[in-house]
Amino acid sequence: MIRSINPATDEIIATYEAHSPTFVERAIARAQEAQANWVYTSLDTRATHLQRLANTLTERRDALAELMAREMGKPIREGVAEIDKCAWVCRYYADNGATMLADLPISTERTKSYVAYRPLGVVLAVMPWNFPFWQVFRFLAPALMAGNAGVLKHASNVTGCALAIDDMVTASGFPAGLFRTLILPSTRVAEVLTNPGVAAATLTGSDVAGRAVASRAGASLKKTVLELGGSDPYLVFADADLDLAVTACSAGRLLNAGQSCIAAKRFIVHTSIVGEFTTRLAERMAEAVMGDPLDPGVTLGPLARTDLRDDLHDQVRHSLSAGARLVIGGTVPPGPGAFYPPTVLADVAAGMPVYSEETFGPVASVMSFDDEADAIRIANDSDFGLGAAVFTRDVVRGEQI
Repeated sequence: MIRSINPATDEIIATYEAHSPTFVERAIARAQEAQANWVYTSLDTRATHLQRLANTLTERRDALAELMAREMGKPIREGVAEIDKCAWVCRYYADNGATMLADLPISTERTKSYVAYRPLGVVLAVMPWNFPFWQVFRFLAPALMAGNAGVLKHASNVTGCALAIDDMVTASGFPAGLFRTLILPSTRVAEVLTNPGVAAATLTGSDVAGRAVASRAGASLKKTVLELGGSDPYLVFADADLDLAVTACSAGRLLNAGQSCIAAKRFIVHTSIVGEFTTRLAERMAEAVMGDPLDPGVTLGPLARTDLRDDLHDQVRHSLSAGARLVIGGTVPPGPGAFYPPTVLADVAAGMPVYSEETFGPVASVMSFDDEADAIRIANDSDFGLGAAVFTRDVVRGEQI
């Protein structure tokens, strides 16, 4: 059984039976059949369907935002913004897909040469819970516009969101079977990926999951797109605009309760201002209103699951034991739910979990540097990638870094 649990109350929202192997095989076969016809539809027809899907998202926005709040704890106003972004991406590809997919003339020794884009077929999407609609639609909109079909293996704790996407695709007039949610535990992803009817896969998730999918797909020469974990460094130099830096850094740790692979997680600050920066960052993060994500006044909901909250707290505890200094937070609130308060750790150094591991929650890790080379060394001392930022008034230095 697969369960959806409200992370704010610990209440079971719904239980689901996993789809059988026979169901999975039939769903993939139907997706192949639907895609074989969809590939011959005009780009205008595909764009019209995407516009309808955008309209459906907008019409159901409030209900979908509430569903996110209940299933994974996203504050209601952030959920509304996520649905708006999903509608935008559908309209974007509807408006620009034809240009993107047009043949591209290239110069060769031949009389006429060009690059032509052709759909792959059925694409498996393995998606996480942190942005349960956006993570899917940023794959789904371009994939459908390009003439592909899709099967979705969503995170189990947001199965309700996955089924809502299924329903919206159908309601927007897409051919039956072109897109299908598969209710499966993560242990059965290989079953789908190795099916001959699946042509490619995309995954957003951990590096462990990415390696597993890449290995399975590579064995069959199937293409993959992987977006894995991140631990973005923000470098704050002595001449930085501290108001701007504190605003950006606190937002990175509070938006979606800090549960974002592309968010800022490590704050590397010049020794001359690290004290002031840390104080101001703690003050700003302490302003977050933690509580029921359905309350419009709440800005910080629970983490998506209690086990994730417990893992985060373990990272904090072990880092404190290794010498980090607790500025604010760092305690598990009493009562139900997967809540964790805004937390700032100072004097973070190598050897601590919050230095080397991805912190998926409202925890800010502050460390200091003496000079530019030191800052770059600390920033690069990580297995993670995705992004970074530099706060300085020296544009030349910022661009060079």
